[in-house]
Amino acid sequence: MSLALHISRSVPLAPLTTFGLGGPALSFAEVRETSDLTSALDWARGMGLPVFILGGGSNLVVADEGFAGLVLRLRTRGRRWSEQGRELVVEAAAGEAWDDVVADAVARNAAGIECLSGIPGSAGAAPVQNIGAYGQEVASVVRQVRVLDRRSLEERWLDADACGFGYRDSIFRRKPERFVILSVALGLAKDGAPSLRYPELAAAVGASPPLGAVRDAVLALRRKKGMVVDAADPDSRSVGSFFTNPIVGAAVADEIAARAGAEMPRYPLPDGRVKLAAAWLIERAGIAKGLRMGPVGVSAKHALALVHHGGGKTADLLRLARHVRQTVFDRFGVSLVPEPVFLGVAWPG
Repeated sequence: MSLALHISRSVPLAPLTTFGLGGPALSFAEVRETSDLTSALDWARGMGLPVFILGGGSNLVVADEGFAGLVLRLRTRGRRWSEQGRELVVEAAAGEAWDDVVADAVARNAAGIECLSGIPGSAGAAPVQNIGAYGQEVASVVRQVRVLDRRSLEERWLDADACGFGYRDSIFRRKPERFVILSVALGLAKDGAPSLRYPELAAAVGASPPLGAVRDAVLALRRKKGMVVDAADPDSRSVGSFFTNPIVGAAVADEIAARAGAEMPRYPLPDGRVKLAAAWLIERAGIAKGLRMGPVGVSAKHALALVHHGGGKTADLLRLARHVRQTVFDRFGVSLVPEPVFLGVAWPG
């Protein structure tokens, strides 16, 4: 094991998450170099311990019992820009704050991720979840992902096609034990036009806005919904959207709309399926914004965000999440799928 790597014992994980929930890690280390990551993985293998890679903790639900293994928090830094044809390509280290990458891109007038402003977490976590907002997904600009193969402990590059991207999904989410993301290469359009696919955003910025105006508008919209991490905003003590927007067949969407008895938001997809608005379904099912269940509740700003108000446990959060899911299922026959990663927690539990 590298002399530079210090492994601590019984480290609380709750302060390292935006929920502020969960128990300790049996073992914990912060990793700033790839060599330290390799040493830590090798050490854990020798000790027979499972390993969890922690980014910004903004999309994570930790069990009250904690994690009986090694948690590695990636603290690698660095952004390297280059021109490749018509694109500006940035390779961002996994430990970089995602919103810093977006701010840098907008400052360079590089289009492609401006609508992903304000999303918390690290750059290395962005491909895992295939983060998206206001009509953009990071998968559309990922050119390559540099990974450490956890089997061979060797570095390699994966092209975008090998990442198996889907809606809020990737090979990294489906097989977390396979790779550790070291950096992400994004191809952005030099002096490109901003993406204005969502009417809400387009209405906020007007015609032909600069990228900076789009970023500012996205941040304002997210802040209004409690989706920007802010210590002064109790509604931001969450993981943002707790459930993904359901994707169903067109006929199923028609059935749900008939049950709703009202005009239902629906977003046709190229494959003929329809994406529904989970927040709309939650509210239409009778779950009001601001609902409290003890120390947890539904955000007063957005029905899709579940919030920890303080003094609670992960068990309280799961009880609330199951209640929301069951209520929507009973009303519409739609089973909502959670968006965050669960560590030591069995969902639905």
